[in-house]
Amino acid sequence: MSRVCEICGKGPMAGNTIVRHGLAKYKGGIGLHTTGITKRRFLPNLKNIRVKSEAGNTKSIRICAACLKQDKFVKAG
Repeated sequence: MSRVCEICGKGPMAGNTIVRHGLAKYKGGIGLHTTGITKRRFLPNLKNIRVKSEAGNTKSIRICAACLKQDKFVKAG
């Protein structure tokens, strides 16, 4: 099962974790220095929801929290 919202298509995004060391200039230091960058993934906040399909059956889909808040579906039950 993929980590993709079935309504809007939102999926995982790539980014970086940046590690900085040093004392900030406004605190009297020489500034922050980047000492490490590693790749990471930002995953969507997916929920399993039972919805009514067009044929009247109930179906379980994975939707993101943003679509859940906007009521872009019809809940079963």
